[in-house]
Amino acid sequence: MPELPEVETVRRGIEPHVLGRTIEQVTVRERRLRWPVPADFARRLEGRRVRSVERRAKYLLLDLGEDRLILHLGMSGRLLVLEPGHPLRKHDHLDVRLSGGVLLRLNDPRRFGAALLWPRGQASHPLLENLGPEPFSDEFSGEYLFELSRGRSAAVKNFLMDGRVVVGAGNIYAAEALFRAGIRPGRAAGRLTRADCARLAAAVREVLVEAVAQGGTTLRDFAGADGAPGYFRQKLFVYGRAGEPCLRCGTAIKRLVIGQRSSFYCPGCQQ
Repeated sequence: MPELPEVETVRRGIEPHVLGRTIEQVTVRERRLRWPVPADFARRLEGRRVRSVERRAKYLLLDLGEDRLILHLGMSGRLLVLEPGHPLRKHDHLDVRLSGGVLLRLNDPRRFGAALLWPRGQASHPLLENLGPEPFSDEFSGEYLFELSRGRSAAVKNFLMDGRVVVGAGNIYAAEALFRAGIRPGRAAGRLTRADCARLAAAVREVLVEAVAQGGTTLRDFAGADGAPGYFRQKLFVYGRAGEPCLRCGTAIKRLVIGQRSSFYCPGCQQ
């Protein structure tokens, strides 16, 4: 599933192509996405100018004035910038043609993505209102993690992946951040010290900054707006490396299952 670095890569990829342009035509070929595409979707988009391209967690937000367009890539969706008339492929569910000869196309084989409208007069949206802080914001800090983790018996990896705690620390990035912070993924969140939390907050930021710079992590389906894969996979220390030697200490990387997800760690570097 595309996570924060992948979605930020897509945001940066489409922004220069769509910002300031007017939506001329919208074609919806499949309304049965994760949530049905609204019946008046095309009418409410056509003629609107794209004022900004933002991201909140894994959601892309295009400000169109009276409405904001919410796009989500689901499990394997791709949002591509193409030229009008580009040949259709299977699972091309949505086209947004903009002025200047730009075509924004959503391809989503599993149909777990979304294309929804958020009216300007609606203060919040149900998909966004319970999300935790962005990892690059001032609100996210070691002290924030320490206070929120008190009394929590859940594994720190599950705690970190909870979108109500912080957004963007998906399975891959949580594993890598915990490695850099020297914390085992199965350790109870409530047993973290202030020093642990300070290292962990810094590691989350560091990992995500590097992942964004590398265009995300391509494991199977992800590609940016230009179709190019992400390269952060080449910098992974523990994720997917069970049995291989740790790149720091040489100890064999171990795999365990936490919350029905594979977790990876180094017994030598993480306590």
